Amino acid sequence: QVQLVESGGGSVQVGGSLRLSCAASGNFFAINAMGWYRQAPGEERELVAAITSGGSTKFADSLKDRFTISSDNAKNTVYLQMTSLKPEDTAVYFCQAYVTITHTNLVPAEYWGKGTLVTVSS
Repeated sequence: QVQLVESGGGSVQVGGSLRLSCAASGNFFAINAMGWYRQAPGEERELVAAITSGGSTKFADSLKDRFTISSDNAKNTVYLQMTSLKPEDTAVYFCQAYVTITHTNLVPAEYWGKGTLVTVSS
């Protein structure tokens, strides 16, 4: 199994910054990609940013000027640096990963973390 554990959430004032981390652990062959999604109260879950094992990234268009995604493949960890935070960034942030479990089955499986709450207040 694969576990994704997020950390770094919390409360911050408008204009502040936070750095989220997500570490993957367990028995698997490779991580293909990791990403961050968020879900605000009453809203659907949406993509924030994602990064492949090769370093390719994609972002929600509205966030790419303020958020940065990076990874440490050796640590199976992905980071989300959030700056100039706004009240509308308040949400539960979920880590997501596509993981190849064994070298005999290269179709990746999707895993999710339990989420970490980010609250931005004025």
